[in-house]
Amino acid sequence: MMTTILAQADTPGIQDTTGQVDVDMDSIWERIDNMVDGFLRLLPNLAIGLVVLAVFIFAGKLLKRGIRKSAEKAGRTNLGIVGGRLASWLAMLGGLLVATSIVAPSISPGDLLATLGIGGVAIGFAFKDILQNFLAGILILLRQPFEIGDQIEVDGFEGTVKDIETRATLLKTYDGKRIVIPNGQIFTNAVVVKTAHDARRSQYDIGIGYGDDIDEACDLIMETLQNTDGVLSDPAPQVLVMDLAGSSVNLRARWWTDPQKADVMRTKDAVIRGVKSALDKAAIDMPYPTQVVLFHDQTEESDGDRTKQREGWPAGEQPPKPARISKALEKSSRNGKGSPDQDGSPQRDNHRAGVA
Repeated sequence: MMTTILAQADTPGIQDTTGQVDVDMDSIWERIDNMVDGFLRLLPNLAIGLVVLAVFIFAGKLLKRGIRKSAEKAGRTNLGIVGGRLASWLAMLGGLLVATSIVAPSISPGDLLATLGIGGVAIGFAFKDILQNFLAGILILLRQPFEIGDQIEVDGFEGTVKDIETRATLLKTYDGKRIVIPNGQIFTNAVVVKTAHDARRSQYDIGIGYGDDIDEACDLIMETLQNTDGVLSDPAPQVLVMDLAGSSVNLRARWWTDPQKADVMRTKDAVIRGVKSALDKAAIDMPYPTQVVLFHDQTEESDGDRTKQREGWPAGEQPPKPARISKALEKSSRNGKGSPDQDGSPQRDNHRAGVA
């Protein structure tokens, strides 16, 4: 190895270039100068492009506001919302195309549109769910199944509609929570619009005793409904006999109120209070289910005469026969202690209980 190095050192025409780097600083500075010069030449176009984009955005906002006001005057608020948003987006897209052509004159608007078309297809596959919600939002705004301020119930959620966006609908629940529901979910599920009409019906069942006068109870309940604030006179309230239940005659009170949830709950509270007070004053019974417990397999001394028990229970005319128990077990039951078996362990209590 040393021989090879020495031979190379002695060979004429070979120069030692170790540690030498040929750097042309002039060409580097020239490139930097060209870049700065190009940016400075581009700066006016960039400023003009930004101004043009800002003008288009501002014009889109004005157009959006004008469309909304015109639609509100025509009674199509939702249509104004969707039309205004689409106009704003189209104005922004047009401003972006014009600004790009000003900043980069070599790029034609046709090339930009072709690029946007190809990119739109790719974005459509990548954001399929978002586009589905977007299209569903546009259809909801156009068809107007409900409006802002309506109280709706959809897919287990209930509240007041605060806003209808192109992607989702915002609800405010009655306890102050905000729920964001995708428009695709609303479009594919049943929606209950509880404020779609001018009145909303409520009902409540009241049970009275079999010995009470049904007509008197109905008149008292009807009078209470007619005198309760919030109950509409048209449609008129009703009191109907609905069922002859096991322990009561069930009456159903029906009345109409304003459709808002607060009015419905407040009026229902007043109706229930008034009906309870009126029936109590008239001494009309409002029975409730009761239970009677009977103990079987006991002696007549502890259970009484079986013939005096409830008639017809159990089936047949003969009452249950008294159980035969030993004197030792009877004595231990009276003392509260179990009698010992032959092996000295306490004997188990063989009494059984039944519920009727």
